[in-house]
Formats: sequence, C-alpha cells, structure tokens
Amino acid sequence: MAVYSLSQAIASLTDTLKQLKFQTQSDPIIQLSVSIKPVPAIAWLAAQPCYPRIYWKGRDTEEEVAAIGCCKDFFYADNIDDNQLSIEYQKQRALSNNQDIRYYGGVAFDRTTECWPEFGRAHFVLPRVELRRHGNDYKLLVNLNCETDNAESERDQAITSLAQLAPPKPLPPPNKINILSRSDRPDRYRWTELINQVTHQKFIQETPKVVLSRLTQLEINQPVDPWMLLACWQGRNKNSFQFGFQFSPDSTFISCTPERLYRRRQRELFTEALAGTTTRGLNLEEDKVLAQTLMEDNKNSHENRLVKDHIVDALTPLSNYVGAESIPKVFKLSHIQHLHRSIRAELKPGIDDFQLLQALHPTPAVGGLPKEPAMSFIRQSEGYARGWYAGACGYFNKYESEFAVAIRSALIEPGRINLFAGAGIVSGSEANSEWIELENKLTTILSILTEF
Repeated sequence: MAVYSLSQAIASLTDTLKQLKFQTQSDPIIQLSVSIKPVPAIAWLAAQPCYPRIYWKGRDTEEEVAAIGCCKDFFYADNIDDNQLSIEYQKQRALSNNQDIRYYGGVAFDRTTECWPEFGRAHFVLPRVELRRHGNDYKLLVNLNCETDNAESERDQAITSLAQLAPPKPLPPPNKINILSRSDRPDRYRWTELINQVTHQKFIQETPKVVLSRLTQLEINQPVDPWMLLACWQGRNKNSFQFGFQFSPDSTFISCTPERLYRRRQRELFTEALAGTTTRGLNLEEDKVLAQTLMEDNKNSHENRLVKDHIVDALTPLSNYVGAESIPKVFKLSHIQHLHRSIRAELKPGIDDFQLLQALHPTPAVGGLPKEPAMSFIRQSEGYARGWYAGACGYFNKYESEFAVAIRSALIEPGRINLFAGAGIVSGSEANSEWIELENKLTTILSILTEF
C-alpha cells in the first residue's frame, strides 16, 4: 500500500471524491482514507482554520486522533431525557456498518442542569476530516453524509475541506502565564460547611459518599493556546487519556485524565474503580511508603470498595459475567497516586453504549452513593455548573467505543482559565485534608501555567 505525504494524500482523496459514484444501496455514511507519512497530530490540529477541532488519545492504546469540521452531529443544549438520547444514538449507530466510522464527543456530568454553551448536555460529532495514528501507522480520512439527497453537496464540501487543510506548524513555546486573580467556588469557608454537612452522622447513614468538587477560576490578560497546554500536560502524564474539544475559537475543553469510564470491543467490556488518593514522594523510598500507606488507609480503601461494588452491581443486569480485582493496586501519576481496581464484563447480546452510559455515568468516583441523593446534594450545594467536568468523553461506533471520565480538566475561555478538582467525601473525611487533596490534583496543570 502506498504511503503518501500529506499534500499527496489530499490530492489522492480529492481525485477519489471527484470520481466517486453514489449508489442508493450504499451506506448513508461514506468514509475514504489513505495512508500517510507521520504527522504531529496536535500541531496539525492547532494549525487548521476550521472548527470544531477534536483531539483524542487513549490511555493504554497506541491510538491518537486529530479531527476537524463536522460531517454530521447531534447536539442537545436543553433538557433531554434519556429515551430521546437513546433513540438518537441508535439512529446514528445504524447509519453504517463500517468499523472505522466514529462519533466523538461527550455527555455532561449532570444532564438535568444548566449546561455550557456549545458543549450542551450531549454533543457528538462525526468529523469531516480525521488524522489517525495507530502505533506507527498514520491515515488521513474524509467522511461524507449521504443520508438524504445531498450527495453532490457533500462531495463539494469534502473537497473544499481538504483544499483548506493547512500543514502542521510548531506549537507556541510554553511561557509563564501572568495570573491576575484567582477565585474558588466553593471557597474554603463554604467547603468546610459542605464537608461538615456530608459527614454528619444522620446524612452519611443514608448517603455514604458524595464527591464534592471545586471550580478554580484564573483571570489572565494574555491568550493561552489550549493545544500547547494540552501537549505540555500530555508530557507530564503520559499514562492518562488526553483529549480536547474546541467547537469555536472562544472556548476549549481539555483533559488529561487517568480514569476510564469503559472500553468496549463488541461484547467485551473493560472498566475500573479509581478512587482513593495520596501524593507522590520526593524520592523512591518515600513514594513507596506513601503508596503502602494509601493501600492500608481505611478511609481510602472504603472509598475505593464503594466504587467497585457499585460498578459491579450496575453491570450485573447487563452482563453474562462481571469480574473485579479483589485487592486494589496503586496507579501512579506525576504528582499523585490512586487506588485502582480493574473490572471486566462480558455483555449480554444487544447491550449498547447508551445503556452502558446510563448504567455507569456518573460513577461513584465523581458523583457519590447512592447516586440520586448524592447528585441532588451536588446540584443544590456546589454553587457552579460542572458542565463537561466529570462528564463522559470519548467516541462510539457499532463495534467499539471508549469513554473517559473528565476529572483532570480545564475550560479555556478569553481572559480566563477554569480548573476543576474533586474529592470523595465519606465517613472520616476532614475538610482541611480534602482541600489539600484538591490543591494536589491541580499541581500539574498549575505548574505548567506558572513555571516557565
């Protein structure tokens, strides 16, 4: 198979599009692809003139995707019930049997509350053009939506999109950001109030875990390239999912998160319980001591076990088999380490992604237990809209899907950087130590913004 340069690939795809014969019996979604020589994905994405811009890199897969434009999407900004979302999901999934057709996007943490503009309660995009890397193999792909009588228009739009593609150019170098001010919501006083409410004996008997979070807003007076920021973050935490969604020039959501919601390959499903946190040590010996202390800590072990038990219970009605590690392991990131249990399931025939999203999202690692009273407390008490923070972001098609939980994330807006962090509050939680945990979780991204 020929391997083209980027310019040769564009010319080849354009020629194929011009000669393409549309047939009524073919799939409504058509995808063309050619193999190309290596291209730096984030740098290529940042150079493109059109939106949306989407980036996805798996945590433990050799896959990276940079995608631009919109061939087809579904977007819900207002109240949407799960039945409507399920119907829309099934419609999209039925449009093609091609295993390479993918919709990228996300679902908000709470689909019943105020959402972020452009991101919505749910927003998924079939991109116009994709650059995909699997290991050392690169492909350039173009998608056409011929669902109605618009085949010729789709051809023209695809050719135009290819003609507008720009070559990659170096990302701007990292530089120290001048932070004018910082505000936290909830602030430290309110945080202490909330911890005391959640850990009150009467409350915790009925709701043994609530994950409280904080929005940290940094006011700035200089532009920040979100793709440069994500690339730096990626370099610090390589064993995390990395993704970004930029639906317009003014707002970009990026995440470098350790937590998988699930990965599905046909009927095989992989998920995990990631809960319980401590810092990294200054040297190997201290790091080992902290990890061992984390493993033996009753509060953190209890928190992890709650999450594991809930996921197993949620998957059991959908599965022929569910198995979870009995003893957690330590999952290490650059500045913190977590307790982690792997969970595997064999799904029953006919179980689809939307049923999995309904069952697993939001997990007890970002919401709480039981789900509804914990979510109700968060809605009423946190004082800000989480939006896609702690939401489910990833991709789906008929044969496979992967979603991550957007816990280490940032929303970049003109003049402002919004950072998010949360902590699982259970019996024995103390306001001061949980506030310090929030600070630890922001250490990596804050160091990127302020150290250069």
